[in-house]
Amino acid sequence: MEPQKISNLGVLEDKTYSFALRIVKAHQYLIDKNEYILSKQLLRSGTSIGANCREATFAQSKQDFVSKLSIALKETNETIYWIELLHDSGYISNDSFKSIHKDGLEILKLLVSIIKTTKTNLQK
Repeated sequence: MEPQKISNLGVLEDKTYSFALRIVKAHQYLIDKNEYILSKQLLRSGTSIGANCREATFAQSKQDFVSKLSIALKETNETIYWIELLHDSGYISNDSFKSIHKDGLEILKLLVSIIKTTKTNLQK
């Protein structure tokens, strides 16, 4: 028996995968600048977002779906924190910050919207 997708998150999955690739590249850049602690935190949380969204597509129930996306939401918020900290401490430039920060906020908004909509539909 083939696993059943509970949802198709197409756009979100694409955005989180692209974001994760940017995070991996940012991590490598930071390692080259001898910054190991914050870069590891950024790598962990930034790549976790897409992984949790991918897990959500095959969630066991709508509640599990919301749970997985809620974890992705928390990881997104944490990643934005690390990006802001890296910017404010001078590790990343204003241009790099604006671009990756904007992408993080866009993912955050998408997740909030999907979670709210799913919770509303669960109550019906």
